[in-house]
Amino acid sequence: MKKKMLFVLSLGLVLVLALTSCSAIKSVLPSTGGSNSGKDSNVLFSDDFSKTSSGWDQTTTDSGSTDYKNDAYEIIVNATNYDMWANPGLTFTDTRIEVDATKVAGSDNNDFGVLCRYVDVDNYYFAIVASDGFYGMGKMVDGTQTIFGDAGMPETDKVKPGSIPNHLRFDCVGSKLSFYANGNLLAEYEDSSLTSGDVGLIAGTFTESGTDVSFDNFIVYKP
Repeated sequence: MKKKMLFVLSLGLVLVLALTSCSAIKSVLPSTGGSNSGKDSNVLFSDDFSKTSSGWDQTTTDSGSTDYKNDAYEIIVNATNYDMWANPGLTFTDTRIEVDATKVAGSDNNDFGVLCRYVDVDNYYFAIVASDGFYGMGKMVDGTQTIFGDAGMPETDKVKPGSIPNHLRFDCVGSKLSFYANGNLLAEYEDSSLTSGDVGLIAGTFTESGTDVSFDNFIVYKP
């Protein structure tokens, strides 16, 4: 099976609270604008990014930016082998996180996805896909990155290529971590290193800069 190497996920960034844009898929949210209350009692938090005051960062550096745009949240990465991410500044234990993600511009050789149990820049779980049809799951613990499974990112036909929107789901329940793309289970692992923390969004580059990914319809469910 062909594999893409993750290098070091260059998690050299530094945004502790934020994320993306472009709503090619617009679904109905139980609540909007960064609310933790809604008609569905299983919704712990949801954001359609229609309000720029909902708590995510609005940051621009030489390496890229994370900001609200067009009723969505956009992450742009202008450096190579680099990731940027953002969080809403909340704390959860067990979660099912769902989001719509769309590549707006840049190479298909990218990465983007979801974070759970984010404690700080050195401790969190991540689940990512690439626009050229790859995926990966792993953790950062005490500043050391571990990719679950075989080294690298396996290829799959369950990730929609190019600028076609992907619906991502990342379940973090007890020690069980499960990653889905477009309703299809990609991988499942057991790990008990982290038990609680924030949620978040992430996007990054490999050898080519210019990744631009838009996120919309972010929902955290009680699993």
